[in-house]
Amino acid sequence: MANNNNNNNNPLQLKSLNHVSLLCGSVDKSIDFYVNILGFCPIQRPTSFDFNGAWLFNYGIGIHLLQSEDPEGMPKILQINPKDNHISFQCESIAAVERRLKQMKIKYVKNIVEENGIYVDQLFFHDPDGWMIEICNCDKLPVVPLCSSSSPFNCNIPNHHLHQQILTMDQQ
Repeated sequence: MANNNNNNNNPLQLKSLNHVSLLCGSVDKSIDFYVNILGFCPIQRPTSFDFNGAWLFNYGIGIHLLQSEDPEGMPKILQINPKDNHISFQCESIAAVERRLKQMKIKYVKNIVEENGIYVDQLFFHDPDGWMIEICNCDKLPVVPLCSSSSPFNCNIPNHHLHQQILTMDQQ
């Protein structure tokens, strides 16, 4: 099989992130959280599945909730650790998200990251099963590929705004 440039840049021919699957102690509690807190919408899942779960969709990605076979054995929520595994969502207003989390009495940790005079706000909190969620305004940071144009890998950036940021930084 001949190697062409497209296969080197994308050897598995990937297109995008489709979904994240999460084990739940209670699918109903998780549906409530992801719908009413994060704004996801339940969507139809295959009727051939013979296990409890739910599919949700918004923001171009899916969340697949899977009922744990051992809900009592699920890890217990300890503390919010921003350096732990998490799913991150960008928001329009960190202040609005923080107000809403306070209103809903959801415990969270706030972080501020500074890079070259650019400040990014992050809010971390858990879903009902301890999966960590980050809400941020990370789109303030330019995407700066570490791969060169002569590299066999190409950093594909579909967002036109991000592409403009990269071009602007390259031109400096």
